[in-house]
Amino acid sequence: MKTRNSTQSALACRICLVRHGETAWNAERRLQGHIDVPLNPRGLSQAEATARSLARAGERFAALYSSDLQRARQTADAVTRAHGLAATHDARLRERHYGVLQGLTFEEAEHQQPQAWQHFRKRDPQVALDGGGESLHGLAARVHAALEEIAARHAGESVVVVTHGGVLDIAHRLATGKTLEGVRDFAIPNAALNWIEHTAGSWRLIAWADERHLADALDELPGT
Repeated sequence: MKTRNSTQSALACRICLVRHGETAWNAERRLQGHIDVPLNPRGLSQAEATARSLARAGERFAALYSSDLQRARQTADAVTRAHGLAATHDARLRERHYGVLQGLTFEEAEHQQPQAWQHFRKRDPQVALDGGGESLHGLAARVHAALEEIAARHAGESVVVVTHGGVLDIAHRLATGKTLEGVRDFAIPNAALNWIEHTAGSWRLIAWADERHLADALDELPGT
């Protein structure tokens, strides 16, 4: 985990990205995508722990943004209770649409939808997954647009964004300059804290995968 600097430019927007808490489908290694799965009891507990950790950080947050899917909304609700911030729900912060792979475990996807699974594993940015799924390029475009808009609206402020593993994958690559095609070499645990900053038109990574407030959080799609 990288450490967060104590100073912040007057015009910088600092964003704390939080992946939603655990769901039953996370535990089953089942692809959720746009399917609206709620948090499981462990996920609800993780959401509360994350909200408490943010309170202990001593950061003053100007706003709270969240994906409109239930698992993210429930996680954001815990932050609302702890910080008194009303969440703004934005569909651009949704998970990637996995098309015909949605609802399948990794093993089921490999055997039942081998072509779509291979496209998913190869990370070809331009290939949209069968069954109405998104390409990585399309996902990146909407995530970049949402984050740029939030950063412009909150220059000189800190905000919380509650979202999904696929969105966090894009955000990390945006902040570090990594390509969409490369195999992920960083963790994306449920309910961990991940900090990026936008200053003068550019992004940088401040800290990533801070899960000191959690116990054995699941990584997002390990090995992808």
